[in-house]
Order: sequence, then structure tokens, then C-alpha cells
Amino acid sequence: MDALAAAAGARAVAARPTSPSRPRTKPRGLDEETCAATPNKATSAAAAASPADVRMDPSVWEALPDDLLVEVLARVPPFLLFRLRAVSRRWGSLLRGGDPAFLAAHAAAPSHGPCLLTFSRGAPPQCGALSLPLRARYRLPVGFLPAWDLWLVGSSGGLVCLSGFDGPIFRTVVCNPLTQAWRVLPDMHHNHQRQLVLAVDRKRRSFKVIAASDVYGDKTLPTEVYDSKEDSWSVHQMMPAANLCSSKMAFCDSRLYLETLSPLGLMMYRVDAGHWEHIPAKFPRSLLDGYLVAGARRRLFLVGRIGLYSTLQSMRIWELDHGRTVWVEISRMPPKYFRALLRLSAERFECFGQDNLICFTSWNQGKGLLYDVDKKAWSWIAGCASQLCNTQFCFYEPRFDTSIY
Repeated sequence: MDALAAAAGARAVAARPTSPSRPRTKPRGLDEETCAATPNKATSAAAAASPADVRMDPSVWEALPDDLLVEVLARVPPFLLFRLRAVSRRWGSLLRGGDPAFLAAHAAAPSHGPCLLTFSRGAPPQCGALSLPLRARYRLPVGFLPAWDLWLVGSSGGLVCLSGFDGPIFRTVVCNPLTQAWRVLPDMHHNHQRQLVLAVDRKRRSFKVIAASDVYGDKTLPTEVYDSKEDSWSVHQMMPAANLCSSKMAFCDSRLYLETLSPLGLMMYRVDAGHWEHIPAKFPRSLLDGYLVAGARRRLFLVGRIGLYSTLQSMRIWELDHGRTVWVEISRMPPKYFRALLRLSAERFECFGQDNLICFTSWNQGKGLLYDVDKKAWSWIAGCASQLCNTQFCFYEPRFDTSIY
């Protein structure tokens, strides 16, 4: 019955008239967040009512036409749909991702908004999602995955990529945590532990996994690309000899970028053309550590600390000017945020981004820091920290309409 009440509330939200001043494409979940933050007379009256008053007769839902039921459920925040699968077989079949009408309605509905995915290695591994629009944390079951030593590679378009070892064999797994559909990719031609990037093409209803250089840099391996349509790896050009700055990569606009010290600048891999080229973009002076972060619409950011001593350090963000091949500073982290995030000059931090959002996490803090490039706004995220070396983070977009087949 609690599931029915949740569905009834979701339907009420979906049916609420939209005022002319309210954007029609705002992410799912913001209505619920607004109601919780600023209750009005209607919400106060609903809160005062007994649970029996807000529950609907099950016969009402049983008699609801399929098209209306699909439209209501497609607008429920994805994480809340887990609770509704057990209502009936009809709902269960809809919400496990097998109904074409529901998938089409879910794809047409506004996006839920940005989430942070956390993955902790262990026996068993733990996975969760922090919904920024709903300001709530949800546990994502991963018991359906093989019991291998897996770690997080990244996420794209609702899919999550993990890699690890099945005994001595290196494996790669792609899954959708919401539908619990998963696939073990075939072995690469040169099946060693590699740096991987997942890229989903929703228009083509497919995904690619790009395997760049060897993780430890002690093997010279060609670039390989997995295409889900072909279910096979293809061997491409070997990356030219380069001294990499780090194992961090950024993928945007069908291009893969890595930082290099020799030759100085970036190595860029064009997935469509299948070849590497060097970009002589010099790094800013006194850069201590840098992270490449992919933005929207081919925007590429460099995030890092500047300075030699703790009292002179600052965190800055640059954007690559593709025409002039130079890094242009676009923002600086305010000192109060920098001091709260990194209390020690040598303290380690992690940085990742998606769609012009950049997230910072520190090993010794219980919160993360979010920067919106478009709004030029900084904000704290509670409960986001990498205090354990086996905890990994990435941005995540929950979707039911993304298939792994």
C-alpha cells in the first residue's frame, strides 16, 4: 500500500498544471524538492491527513488505461520506481525495462537531473546514487553482477562500466543498474589491464568502450574500440610514444584526451577517424596537478592547483581554446572553499565532470564541492567524500530507456 501511495503522489505531481513562468523541461524531482522545502497550505493539509486518506483504492489503478499508467510512471523519479515493481505483475513488467511504450515515454520525459554514483569495492561491493535534485541518497543493488574484483570505470547515458579480474583474466562489464541488465564484453585482442572510457550513443542505441594505453605504462599496446552493435573489439592505431602526466582521461565530442609531458600538451584520439594526434597546448605555469574534465558541446576543461607553498596555492579552472590551442582561465575557487576542501598543501583530491558540472572530492572531508560552469556557482554536497581508497565517484544519469543490447 505504501507503494500505491507513492505512485498516487507521483501522479498528482505529474498532473499539476504548469505555470507560464515555470520551465517545461526542468528535471524530474524538482517539484518534490520544492514542495518539501517550501510547504504551502495544500501540502500542509496533506501532511496532516492520515495515511488512509491519501491511499487510493487498488481497483482505481487496476482500471487505469495502459497509456495513462505509462505516462504517470514515466514521470516518477527513477529511483522511486524500485518500490513500485512489487505492486503487481503488470507494474513489474513495465518497470523492468521490457515495455516499449514505457521506454518511449521515459525517453520523452524530462531528465531526472544530475546524480553522483558511488562504488565501493569489497565483498560484496556497495553502490549508491546521490540525487542532487532530490537531495537524497539511494542504494543501487549490484548483486546481479559477477562476483569478481571489480572497480568503477565510468558512466554514460544511464549505463555503468566496470572492469576487474576474474582470477587472472581481465574483464569488462557494462550494466544498467536500474534494469539490472548487464553484459560481459569479449576479451580484447591484447587483453591487459587498460585505461577505459564508456561512450553511449542513444540515437544509435549503442555504446562504445575505448581502451587506450596500458594502465601502468609498461606495455606498448594498440588502441582498441568495442562496438556493442558488432559485439567485438577492433584494433586501431597505437598511441605515439608519450610521457603521460596521469591516467586521467576526458572524452567529449567523439574525442579522447590525455595529458602528456613529452611531447608537452595533449594527445587526442578521434574515434570516428581512428587515429591519434598531438595538440601543443602548453600547461599553465606553476601547475601542481591537473585533471582533464569533459564539458558539453566539445568544451574541455583543465582543473588544477597553482602555487608552490600552501599559503600561495589556489584552485583554478581553464578551458581549451581549440582555435588558438591555449588554455584560458575561466574561474578560480574562492579561498574559503579551497581552505575547507584542502586543509593541507599536499592533500589529495579527485575531480570529475559532466555537462559543464565539475565535482571536487577530498580524501579527508565528509563533503564534496560542486561548480556549475554555466551559472558560475559553487555549492557543497553533503555526504560525498573519498575517505576510503576503494571508493570511486562519477556523474550518473538514471535511465530506463538505455539498452545494453
